[in-house]
Amino acid sequence: MKLHYVVGSPNCRKVHAVINALGLQVEFAYLDFFRGDLRGADYLAINPNAMVPTLVDGDFILSESNAIMAYLADAAGDTALYPRDRRLRADIHRWQSWELAHFNKALGILSFETVAKPGFMGLPPDEMLVGWSQRELARFAPVLEAALQGRDYLVGGQPTLADISVAHLEGFQPAVPFDWAPYPALGAYFGRMRQYAPWAATAPPSPQAVGRIPG
Repeated sequence: MKLHYVVGSPNCRKVHAVINALGLQVEFAYLDFFRGDLRGADYLAINPNAMVPTLVDGDFILSESNAIMAYLADAAGDTALYPRDRRLRADIHRWQSWELAHFNKALGILSFETVAKPGFMGLPPDEMLVGWSQRELARFAPVLEAALQGRDYLVGGQPTLADISVAHLEGFQPAVPFDWAPYPALGAYFGRMRQYAPWAATAPPSPQAVGRIPG
C-alpha cells in the first residue's frame, strides 16, 4: 500500500496515527504543497479533489481520511481502534460525521484563517470567516464538553478512530482566537490525545518542514 502524504497535514496525520497504532507497512509518497504537487496531472489522476491523503492499494484508490482509517483498521483485523460491535461502530461513525460537519469544520476554518494563512502563506485572514467559525465553535464546543463528562474517550475506554478524527486539529487549539476556558473537559481531552503516542509521532519535526518533502 502507498499513502500520498503532505507533511503536517492534519488529515494525513490522522491516517498516519492509525498506521502507527496498527504497525502497518505502508509506503509514503510525499508531496510538496508549496510546489503545487497536489495539482500535478499525475496526482489529479488519482485524486481529482487535489487534496490529501490518498491511499493506493493495488488497483484500489481511496481518498478521504476517515474512510482510509476504517479501511486500514479492517485490513489489519483491528478491533481496538475500530470495534466490530455495530453499535460501537455506529457511535464512531456518528462522531466522525459530527467532526466533519460541525466542530472541525469550524475549527479548521478558524485555524486556516488565523494561523495557516498569515503564518505560511503571508495572507490576511478573512474576518467574516473568522467570526462565523468562532460562532460555530461556541455552538458545538459545549456538545463535546458534555460528551466528555466523566470519560476519557468518546467511544469506550480507550482511543478509537472517533478520537483520532475529533482531535486531529488539537495542535491549533492554543493558537486560534477562541476562549477555551469554559470547556475544561475538552481541553483535558485534547491534552490526552496530544500525548497519545501513535498521534504524537506524526508531528512534523519543525514548522519549516510543513508542506515540504522530507530532506
